[in-house]
Amino acid sequence: MTTRTAPALNPDLALLLLRLATGVVFVMHGAQKFFTYTLPGTTQAFTQMGVPVPGISAPVVATVELLGGLLLILGVYSRAAGVLLAVNMLMAIALVHLKAGFFNPDGLEFPLVLLAASLAVAFAGPGRLRAPIGQP
Repeated sequence: MTTRTAPALNPDLALLLLRLATGVVFVMHGAQKFFTYTLPGTTQAFTQMGVPVPGISAPVVATVELLGGLLLILGVYSRAAGVLLAVNMLMAIALVHLKAGFFNPDGLEFPLVLLAASLAVAFAGPGRLRAPIGQP
């Protein structure tokens, strides 16, 4: 008896879906820190959460999330963006989410998924389906 296996799906399409979903989440969170909470509000929240140097870390985190998410969506400098976003999530987990346990709303389950997705893009690259910026 011969077993049939399903044909492999397109890994470039898989990377595109991963980049788009992850990028949109980061863009929305970065935009939220800039435009909804504002940087002073985000800085105050970081202060209350015990994040070190909140006056610097809040704008850095907001910028990394917003621009890193855009880079993931476009597929440009995706490896670098993935590394920066992974570091961002590692710090968020270590400083804020770990002490809240695993489950949402404050636990580490959501940041852990974002960490894994960011690392997957950093390791695999953007794939061939990306914006034609800087391509021949």
